[in-house]
Amino acid sequence: MADATGQLLGIISDIDLLTGEWLSTDSVNLATIGTMSVSTLMSSPPATIEADASASQAAARMQLEHLHRLVVMEEDQPVGVISVSDLVASLAHTSTERHTVAEVMSQGIVVCLADTPLTAVARAMTERRSRSVVVVEAQGQPVGIVTGFDLLAFFEAGQAGQPVSAVMHPPITIHPTASLREAADKMIQHHIHRLLVVNLDQPNSMPLGLISTSDIVAEMAEPGSVWREVK
Repeated sequence: MADATGQLLGIISDIDLLTGEWLSTDSVNLATIGTMSVSTLMSSPPATIEADASASQAAARMQLEHLHRLVVMEEDQPVGVISVSDLVASLAHTSTERHTVAEVMSQGIVVCLADTPLTAVARAMTERRSRSVVVVEAQGQPVGIVTGFDLLAFFEAGQAGQPVSAVMHPPITIHPTASLREAADKMIQHHIHRLLVVNLDQPNSMPLGLISTSDIVAEMAEPGSVWREVK
C-alpha cells in the first residue's frame, strides 16, 4: 500500500486479517471489524529488498526473518513484490534431486476434526503461527486441509461458527522420497503453497508431515545448496 506520492506505507496479508477480531460472533466486535480500514490491519513498515539484490539474498532474508514476501524497491519507490511462491517457481528450473521431501518437511503439523468450528481453526493458526490446518478423521486419515486464505471468504459473512468441513479442500499429497523439484512442480501445477506428505503404502494413516513453499525456500537459502550455486 502506498500514498499518492508513491511513498510505501505498508502491506497486508491473510495473517494480518486473521489477527483481527472478525471471527468473533460478538455483535460489538463484528461491528468494530466492519469499520476497520486496510491501514489499520496492514503491517508497517513492510520488509523491503532492492531490485538489484540476488534471488539467493531474498531467499536467505525470508528464511532468517520468517517472511513470506518482500516489497521490491528501486530508487526509493516500490516496483513489485517477491514472494516465497516466486522463488519456488524458479526452483523448478534448477537441479535439486539430491534433496527429498522427507529431509525438509515439517513433521509438527496442526490437525483438527471435520466438525471443528472455524473460530477454533483460526485460533489454532494464530496461536501456533501456522498457515494451515490438516483435517483428519478420528483414526488419523487425512480428509482435507484449510489455510488462512480459505478463511477469508468468511470475513464479511459472519459465518465463523461453521465447521471446518464447510471450507476445507482435498489435500494434494506427495511421497516422502520425492525430490524437492517434484514437490515444487506439483505446487506450481496445482497453484498451492503446501503438500501433505503421506506414506503411499498406508494412505489412510496419519500424515507424515507437511511441506510448504517456505520449507523449500529455507533449503534454497542453505549455504552450499545446489540452488545457491546456480549463477
